[in-house]
Amino acid sequence: MITALPHPLLHPVGHVRGRFQRWWQARVPLRDSTVLTQRNVYILPTRPGFMLGATLLVLLVAAINYQLNLGYLLTFLLAGSALIGMHLCHGTLRGLAMHLLPPDPNFMGASTTLTVNLASQRKLVRHGIGLSILGAAHWVWTDVPGQGSSTVHVAFTPERRGLHLVPALTAETRFPLGTFRVWTVWRPASKVLVYPSPEPMPPPLPAGEPRSGGGVQTHHLSSGEYDGVRAYRRGDPLKLVVWKKVAKANELLSRDTQQAQRFELWLDLAQTGVPQASAGAGPNLERALSRLCAWVLAAERQNVAYGLRLGVQQVLPSSGEAHRRRCLEALALYRSGDRV
Repeated sequence: MITALPHPLLHPVGHVRGRFQRWWQARVPLRDSTVLTQRNVYILPTRPGFMLGATLLVLLVAAINYQLNLGYLLTFLLAGSALIGMHLCHGTLRGLAMHLLPPDPNFMGASTTLTVNLASQRKLVRHGIGLSILGAAHWVWTDVPGQGSSTVHVAFTPERRGLHLVPALTAETRFPLGTFRVWTVWRPASKVLVYPSPEPMPPPLPAGEPRSGGGVQTHHLSSGEYDGVRAYRRGDPLKLVVWKKVAKANELLSRDTQQAQRFELWLDLAQTGVPQASAGAGPNLERALSRLCAWVLAAERQNVAYGLRLGVQQVLPSSGEAHRRRCLEALALYRSGDRV
């Protein structure tokens, strides 16, 4: 189903506003650390601020009309309080240093958490500072102690796999009176790597391919276990124990590592069982990558050495956390046009 985009003539205000916001954001430099100064902190009255201004105007007109000295006193007292609040509100953000920690990779569909450190060199506490993804409705609020720092966690959900720039962030405050809104826009330079979403119920791991000189028989799978099994021998490490089969047969069984040495487990894009998965981009490719992602996680849980084939691209068989990250990174960047 194709959704038609609204024509600019039907929504001229929203169209102009969107173009202005894109132009404005493009002028903000990309940096993971920034210090807020007069050049990148903005201030405008809020709705209560405009209401206060209208009220002051009415009070001033009434005081002039009726020659009320107490009316003048009340008007200028409120106006002075508003001016002091404006100065304090702007100073709450001015001089604040913000630093983004490198985000961890995550799977598509899961929330990615951004960790931002707010540091202040001022002796006074900075109250009521909010941080959010630009355009989002969820805010995280914190106070930054004098000559100290505070850590804020902001989450967003990437819409597709690959390597993406961290979305623009915004910080604001309305302290102390709420009559002024002071805000800034920050575009971090970091990128976040998004892996494919693992298939919830994938089929068993594919059959192992015989090594050169390791025999000609293929190793068929029926329950998702790649290695062969044998009776438990005293001294076998616990990581070789097949706990699933122990639960079913009520006896200790270990993986036959000698048999495993005659076979190699290759996770091949062309052997996922998804039709036309390697033909190009589209739902079939994403479904096949999702299955390969689930197989990588399953092979790692079973402590099996495995390799990955994505067309002409190969990751040689190995195991461990570093190998798992290499395979997931290859799946995330496959035909996405992104580079780490």
